[in-house]
Amino acid sequence: MGRGRVQLKRIENKISRQVTFSKRRSGLLKKAHEISVLCDAEVALIVFSTKGKLVEYSSDSCMERILERYERYSYAERQLAANEIEQNGNWTLERAKLKARMEVLERNKRHYMGEDLENLSLRQLQNLEHQLDSALKHIRSKRNQLMLESISELQKKDKALQEQNNILAKKVKEKEKAILQQAQQNNSQDSSSMLLPQPMQSFNIRGRYEGSNGREEEANPGAAQHPNSSVLLPTWMIAHLE
Repeated sequence: MGRGRVQLKRIENKISRQVTFSKRRSGLLKKAHEISVLCDAEVALIVFSTKGKLVEYSSDSCMERILERYERYSYAERQLAANEIEQNGNWTLERAKLKARMEVLERNKRHYMGEDLENLSLRQLQNLEHQLDSALKHIRSKRNQLMLESISELQKKDKALQEQNNILAKKVKEKEKAILQQAQQNNSQDSSSMLLPQPMQSFNIRGRYEGSNGREEEANPGAAQHPNSSVLLPTWMIAHLE
């Protein structure tokens, strides 16, 4: 049969308790040594018996060095725990402050919206009215400023557009003037090319004209005599006179 599970409780028999202590002490020291060697760990073991006898083991040659390291580590752990507690306390206080501020802001917001005014006194209502008037003045001032800036910007754009329009109108007039001058030049050239010179014959107003054979012939016997006056007439007028 296998070994049964030992019930962990205080051994009432003194002798059995002493024997068990001696056996377990040896096994505990052996295990401490093994873990220090196998795992390269620093181990310090301190045991006091019921009679006050000290049993100790240290993987280092000096127990005090391990104990000093333990003290430093314990002190750091205590400081860290204290800082965490203090920090948690600060965060709790900060949270409480923020929560109270949020409640005040929410209440003021409701008051500005005209809600929950039943519990306010006359002085509080007057202060609220004054705050609203001040806020409205700031809002109107900002609105007027934005409107003036917008008007000024629109005026600048209008002025720039007018200047651009004037420049374009001037260019159009110059272009029309150039086109008109070109058209007049073309018309004058066409008129000069269409008018051809026609032969003229001398006509004597005294009643004779020079024919094609070079002799003077009587054009109209009853015509008035105008001495020493002769003009050049077109051929079609001469033919009509004939």
